[in-house]
Amino acid sequence: MSHITYTRSGAVGTISMNRPPANSYEISFMREFSDAITAAENDGECRVVIIRSSIAGFFCGGADIKAFHANCARENVELIAFAHETLRRPSASDRIYIAEIAGHCLGGGFEIALACDLRFAAEGSYKIGLPEAKLGLLPGNGGTQRLATLSGPATALDLMINGEFVDPERALALNMINRVYPAEELALQTNDYATKLSHGAPLAIAMIKRSLMDGLSPALDAGLAKERMNIARLFASSDAQEGFSAFIEKRPARFTGL
Repeated sequence: MSHITYTRSGAVGTISMNRPPANSYEISFMREFSDAITAAENDGECRVVIIRSSIAGFFCGGADIKAFHANCARENVELIAFAHETLRRPSASDRIYIAEIAGHCLGGGFEIALACDLRFAAEGSYKIGLPEAKLGLLPGNGGTQRLATLSGPATALDLMINGEFVDPERALALNMINRVYPAEELALQTNDYATKLSHGAPLAIAMIKRSLMDGLSPALDAGLAKERMNIARLFASSDAQEGFSAFIEKRPARFTGL
């Protein structure tokens, strides 16, 4: 069964995530996600791509902690490398990618949203953030780089080292997302925006995006390389194993710095 599908209506493509209960990702999920991006990129009629969840209450809950805990450090590093490659593809595309967020958007799930060009969210009390520090890890799917670009280094650092969650209104104020709509209007507003954009001048839109992204790419590439190196060290640490175990056992973690 496929957990991620690609469809298109007019010139607007949609990548839908549907892995209950929370769209938590592991290697097969990330491979399907990459395949869906390939389908969008190979669709000559597609100009804008919306990434959304089919699961009520969640955009994506982040990593499947049980799967990460069962993996060896090498397997987890390989997953991170593949995720880096996959999440670089939206920014490298001439198409505009929009994350439509209507529920919890945590850890690697928020990093999927950060990899999109724009992030639209529903009003609500759900959580957005990067809690990896509470597991003895760092946000390893580009979060350390992309959040700092949007929110500024100090704000991003504060959020990440505390593993802080924010609601959509706070996320908007911190530039973590672009727009907030009433929950019942989010899908319609996102589709309307995407449809209008798809009727715009495709070459001009692509060149605007390319000019912006190409200017950011050297710093991003260097930062992602550092991120991979640093999370490889953390995956091999005792603290990460303790963080995984504590999460699964639903108890406070006892970190030692080893």
